[in-house]
Amino acid sequence: MVAEAEMQIGGRIKRLRRQKKLSQADLAQALGISASYLNLIEHNRRKVTVPLLFSLAGQLGVEPGELVDSDEGRLVGDLMEAFGDDLFADSDITNLEIRDLAQSNPAAARAVLRLYDRYRRLGQTGVQKVDAAEPPFHMATDAISDFLQENANHFPALEAAAERIRSDIDNFGDSFESGLKAYLFNVFGQEVRLASLPHGIARQRDPSGRAILISDLLPSETAQFLLAHHLGELATGSEIDAIIGASNLAEGDAPALARNVLAAYFAGALIMPYEPFLKACRDHRYDIERIGRRFAASFEQVCHRMTTLQRKGAQGTPLHLVRTDIAGNISKRFSLSGIHIPRHSGACPRWNMYEAFMAPERIHVQVSQMPDGQRYFCIARTITKGGYRYNAPKSYLSIGLGCSAHHARDMVYADGIDVFGEGQAVPVGVGCRTCPRMECGQRAHPPADHRFSLDGSSRPESFYGRMS
Repeated sequence: MVAEAEMQIGGRIKRLRRQKKLSQADLAQALGISASYLNLIEHNRRKVTVPLLFSLAGQLGVEPGELVDSDEGRLVGDLMEAFGDDLFADSDITNLEIRDLAQSNPAAARAVLRLYDRYRRLGQTGVQKVDAAEPPFHMATDAISDFLQENANHFPALEAAAERIRSDIDNFGDSFESGLKAYLFNVFGQEVRLASLPHGIARQRDPSGRAILISDLLPSETAQFLLAHHLGELATGSEIDAIIGASNLAEGDAPALARNVLAAYFAGALIMPYEPFLKACRDHRYDIERIGRRFAASFEQVCHRMTTLQRKGAQGTPLHLVRTDIAGNISKRFSLSGIHIPRHSGACPRWNMYEAFMAPERIHVQVSQMPDGQRYFCIARTITKGGYRYNAPKSYLSIGLGCSAHHARDMVYADGIDVFGEGQAVPVGVGCRTCPRMECGQRAHPPADHRFSLDGSSRPESFYGRMS
């Protein structure tokens, strides 16, 4: 359960109360509190105790977890990032007004984000005119991030399909690898063969359609994942169609990208079955490398699977995951921990996922403290992709995984660290444009709500360190 100090749920309570057509007085009476106290709660001026949380959930007809999820916080963060753009420099929009918008009308807030996404897309592509007859578009990667976030990165239909097929695979061979190959051959008539494929091609169908070719250069974990992904495309088409059909992914390249992402989700669930994997996470306290050896999975595959453990009644630790390249481009973003990950720009340079590039393939540990005082326990490690032969280019990426500091003891990496100790936390932000830390010497951009001033008597560490 989320700690009292983390709850900022007044807007959600107010919205659900109005949907139920309840007055403040009616709900307060049912809860056994005064209407004035409920009013303070709805304006986030009083903490919600756990017993009161359960009472509120019962009266409003929702699960307690639906009241304390962090969707609203992420929405506020995304809005702050959008309104931090120079486009709004003269608008004088305050953070309080942004928070009020997210709390009182989240649908309108999300519409603003879609409009801003479109504005950025037009700026990046250099398009000056929009054909009104064309359907509205949203950058596909942002659409997929939103899609995963809305579903808490958990898809029960694919979990059920993976468990059913895994049971059959285990009956086909002595090992998962042999069983997977036998299943593909016996059920779909496709033989698996290693082959020397053209540069940049990892998997390819034989022209006859009766064989699937896997590059003989790939690590075993990658080759196995590609086969499981291929099986997902063959075996779970109806489940994937239903998930996409029930979503808002109806524009541009997003549905096609979603099919690839959902097939990858199935692959992870097939290789790392839910219950054994959750047990391993609990038994070994999220020791990624140890769990990876148990399931013959890569570091990134294990991290991603850890974020999907949201089955009702059997949930894992709520985590966040972020992946960035060496230039700071964020290519994966998902958060159940409550931390906000930038939607468009690079993250704060103080995040340890950037420090990880300085000492590759080593676990880096950090207690991160946001400007609002919230602490998060974060680990990061670099990975490489490609470069499987001489002179072949490699991609260098950093994977960040973490949780609220309140859950840090779930992770073996927190041993010996006083996550709430004074001086233990690294002051971080989300990104320079939304960060109020004026003393930061690593600031690359000024805050959106400050103006530059310099009196000439002193020079701050950062050019933008003296703002008014």
